Amino acid sequence: MPLYKEVILNATATLYLWKITEDLEELNCVVKLSTSSQKRVDSMKSESHKKGFLAVRMILQHLGYSDIDLYYDANGKPNLIDGKCISISHSHTFSAIAISSKSIGLDVEQVKDKILKISSRFMDVSHLDNLSESEKMKKATVIWGIKESIFKIKNTEGISFRNHIFESEFNLADKKTTVQLRFNSNIEDFKILFNSIENYFYVCAFEN
Repeated sequence: MPLYKEVILNATATLYLWKITEDLEELNCVVKLSTSSQKRVDSMKSESHKKGFLAVRMILQHLGYSDIDLYYDANGKPNLIDGKCISISHSHTFSAIAISSKSIGLDVEQVKDKILKISSRFMDVSHLDNLSESEKMKKATVIWGIKESIFKIKNTEGISFRNHIFESEFNLADKKTTVQLRFNSNIEDFKILFNSIENYFYVCAFEN
């Protein structure tokens, strides 16, 4: 299947989404992997994870990159060999990458009811007050994505989603908000963009 969607996030960043309709054999035939990447795929037990990994490489190939153009630093953060910033996410039937000239964090999440069962562990649940059950699930999913995307930018051990990352109040219709990371006596501000795709949300974070 061709690229599902391309989203211009701002003047320096673009999001690319791939809906995984291919079976594993088809992806394996089309995607060209380095030896280390092939070993990584072979070590994965989940077929879904394998397909997500390969679909990310499908996006890269679509953009003119190859698997060897993507590398990971000592902390596991992805980088592109041309110096551009990249963030990667995979959730069930979607793989996605965001590419920018500046730091960026991306998360894609499927909306599931179980998010409400764990919401108190990662967020201030008062932010879900006066919402329908469906809206609560969606907003909690976005807030989880916000915290994941911030963590992907900072990639620092010890950051707590609930105790260190604080989103401003927002409505789902806003499709944007702001966030503060309060960690190690520092306060850092971020801008957030989000939107829905089918029963999923993508969330992108940018350093302010």
